[in-house]
Amino acid sequence: MGAVSSRLPAFPWDRLDPYKATAAAHPDGIVDLSVGTPVDPVPALIRRALTDAADSPGYPTVWGTAALRDALTGWAERRLGARDLAHTNVLPIVGSKELVAWLPTQLGLAAGDKVAYPRLAYPTYEVGARLAGAEPVVYDDPTELDPAGLKLLWLNSPSNPTGRVLSKEELRRAVAWAREHGVLVFSDECYLELGWEAEPVSVLHPDVCGGSYEGVVAVHSLSKRSNLAGYRAAFLAGDAAVLGELLQIRKHGGMMVAAPVQAATVAALGDTAHVTEQRERYARRRAALRAAFEGAGFRIEHSEASLYLWATRDEPCWDTVADLSKRGILVAPGDFYGVAGERFVRIAFTATDERVEAAVRRLAD
Repeated sequence: MGAVSSRLPAFPWDRLDPYKATAAAHPDGIVDLSVGTPVDPVPALIRRALTDAADSPGYPTVWGTAALRDALTGWAERRLGARDLAHTNVLPIVGSKELVAWLPTQLGLAAGDKVAYPRLAYPTYEVGARLAGAEPVVYDDPTELDPAGLKLLWLNSPSNPTGRVLSKEELRRAVAWAREHGVLVFSDECYLELGWEAEPVSVLHPDVCGGSYEGVVAVHSLSKRSNLAGYRAAFLAGDAAVLGELLQIRKHGGMMVAAPVQAATVAALGDTAHVTEQRERYARRRAALRAAFEGAGFRIEHSEASLYLWATRDEPCWDTVADLSKRGILVAPGDFYGVAGERFVRIAFTATDERVEAAVRRLAD
């Protein structure tokens, strides 16, 4: 156990506990804007699909039901603009974090191999590289990376934590560069349906990948769009050869999405009304929090998509966290996502309307 823990970074959220305690001591309670976890109800049609499939005594398959694969390919074609997807181009996964953490290991990466990800990024990209014994490498522009030893390139648009959206041209250049150098691209697109001031584009769009999925895989999740973080419902779409290898590995590892969750995923991907309704909730909360934080002297950068505001008062992030915690507001320090974030905080708008209103009042005092 010591050997494992020594090669991993400290779990960042543990460092936030003292500030969470301070915020929780506020007379009106904590406003937790630190973790982007959904707080609104799971849509009724999804819950019905889950309960209708509750009598599932047998083992589910790793590849999922034919109905699930139909739902995955159909949604990707409708929503992402992907063309001519077959069942071999999709693979359900047990939540996207599991995939990010274990992908380098499942790909057979080891010492001497490199995994690249954005300089400001979800910490699990680094964790996945380290679990496999590979070398984590950060970038500002992926096309400027040294390709020697580089086996896996993570793209992330919309970005967690910054909310930045990569343009079609930026994505196209990254894919072309990776193909030229034989580097596999995985694009984390879990916030793609939450564009506010920009329209996020998938790496599977023909304007990006040229209509070929060779060397390209997109990662999608229902956690944010459908309030299904508790269901661990996510999937991959893209290169059939890569997904075929992962399917065999995951069969051996027993990485199966629960049968009721598969049924719920089919229902979720077949409905757009609940997505529109949830987007409207988030849009209201985003607007209220943005105005309140800007009124309190914060500058918001990027943040054109996702569930976060990337904010700064041009001071060390932990000073900002400490000050806000005294007002009963908890936010995430930017250095959780890399040293380049050390003067920023990430503000999630995944809080109830009542808690958002409380934050707005406190910031105005």
